[in-house]
Amino acid sequence: MPSKINDLPFIDLYVRLDGTEPPMYRARERGNSAYNQLVPTEFIPAVEQFGVMIKAEMQDVSDTTLTYEGMRCRVSKQVMADGTLWACARQINSELPDINKLGFAPHICGHLTSLGQREGLILVSGSAGHGKTTTAAGLLINYMNTYGGTAITIEDPVEYILKGRHGEFAQCFQVEVKGDDEWALTLKRALRWGPRYIFVGEIRTPQAAEQLLHAATTGHTVITTLHGGMPEEALTGLLFMAEQAMGTGAADILAGCLTALLHQTMKEDGPFVRYLFTEENAPGDPIRSLIRENKIGMMSTYIDRIAARLANQPLPLGQGMPHTQHPVGEARTPLPPLPPIRR
Repeated sequence: MPSKINDLPFIDLYVRLDGTEPPMYRARERGNSAYNQLVPTEFIPAVEQFGVMIKAEMQDVSDTTLTYEGMRCRVSKQVMADGTLWACARQINSELPDINKLGFAPHICGHLTSLGQREGLILVSGSAGHGKTTTAAGLLINYMNTYGGTAITIEDPVEYILKGRHGEFAQCFQVEVKGDDEWALTLKRALRWGPRYIFVGEIRTPQAAEQLLHAATTGHTVITTLHGGMPEEALTGLLFMAEQAMGTGAADILAGCLTALLHQTMKEDGPFVRYLFTEENAPGDPIRSLIRENKIGMMSTYIDRIAARLANQPLPLGQGMPHTQHPVGEARTPLPPLPPIRR
């Protein structure tokens, strides 16, 4: 019996669409995910059929999401420098992510889940392929199940299928954006639906950055992903785009609405994160001050201090975890303020 493509344990699958060059894949098993391997012989017929479908479905587009034999993939098509045509298919896990099972340290996970009670902007940053969308989707699902309300996702393309009911009191609507010029308008329209939560897959234009900050300052919890090798790079990139549409006042708005920044790098043993959050209802928060004063590069010291502070928050009695871990919901009790940094 021929092997099926969804039995191939790949994260990324590389298929030539205009020739017979051997297909390759990157495995999803820990310990092998860094290696590029040739597809085993028994899977070649299935991969070839998959390539035929990609070529037929993507005649007029370069990026899309496809479903094949029950498997969903985000597919990118590209003509290479030598004229060959290749596609890269990234498999999307059909199982919705649970933020408590993604490998975060309990004290980080606990504080992240408590942020669903707050309004403002939550940024999930990192390099490509390091699980930003999975983390963002896991947060949104947790918030809907825990706190209820209406959620809208705006993506290009939609990855996790979140539409429908979540728990007893939440409903999720999903919108797929087809071009860069649609992001800002779609975000503006989303505000008319009365959402409690808005998830934006990636900010790509100054106008979209402006609408994102507007949404985060008008009573919504906004989650978005941003590329960046360091936390400060992601924050600087968002501010740069927003200033093109809003001028220098964008820094004050970003400072006022920022709730948290989670930067993650996926390691073989799980995610490594650097985490930054602001205090609720505290305009004088030192993180906000650094953004207003255009000193984002100085935040690394605060990131280290916050990590140490969260890790050493004691658990309430009966939680059954080490005292250095941070339980779900404990962040509702205000944490002691950070000391100022000399500038």
